[in-house]
Amino acid sequence: SKVEGIKAVANEHTLPDQGKLNIATTHTQARYALPNVIQGFMKKYPAVSLHMHQGTPQQISDAAARGDADFAIATEALHLYSDLVMLPCYHWNRSIVVAKTHPLAQKADNLTVADVAKYPLITYVFGFTGRSELDKAFNAHGLEPHIVFTATDADVIKTYVRLGLGVGVVASMAIDQVTDNDLVCIDASHLFEASTTKIGFRKGSFLRSYMYDFIERFAPHLTKELVERASLLRNQEDVDKLFENIELPVK
Repeated sequence: SKVEGIKAVANEHTLPDQGKLNIATTHTQARYALPNVIQGFMKKYPAVSLHMHQGTPQQISDAAARGDADFAIATEALHLYSDLVMLPCYHWNRSIVVAKTHPLAQKADNLTVADVAKYPLITYVFGFTGRSELDKAFNAHGLEPHIVFTATDADVIKTYVRLGLGVGVVASMAIDQVTDNDLVCIDASHLFEASTTKIGFRKGSFLRSYMYDFIERFAPHLTKELVERASLLRNQEDVDKLFENIELPVK
């Protein structure tokens, strides 16, 4: 609201390091991409109260569009909202996870989509965590993925892979070398297109200086100057053009 906006501007001058930060995001971001960023942020801004809301990409985008969240961080669904400015943060790839006794464990070096298509799959719910890239890859080969179980959370997916219910397809960042050493994890970046995680905020919203700091901690190429430039552009196509020649990190 207008009143909130005026308050934020006033507080920026009188209490620059105090306030709230509401982040709406998915389980994958909250669990794997954000912990270090948030730890560093909270150390620097002990007087900022940080609230993280987990939800579906749709709920997350909704919250940012309504102004209930300062930032939405997700891979899907943000483009459905024309009143959000969306900035690309990083690309990420997928891995296939199987039990050590699974036939695919022997094919780690030359895995194809056709190999994966022979087995029941366990992966993300549709519309979640870049799931559309998986469906696209199968369609491109004229194949139908046989998905037997879906979840919003990679830890749940890995649990069901351990039970032998299927082949897991998860974000590579969700693999932990220590706790997942009982599984065979095969890089699948040659099978599926990378996905891009974005941070979105409401057009015309006043960003506090600690908010710019948070964005840059999460995505170092998103400097305050670049974020300000992007937020002044008319539409998302122009924002996307701004980032065409900026190389994003890959996770």
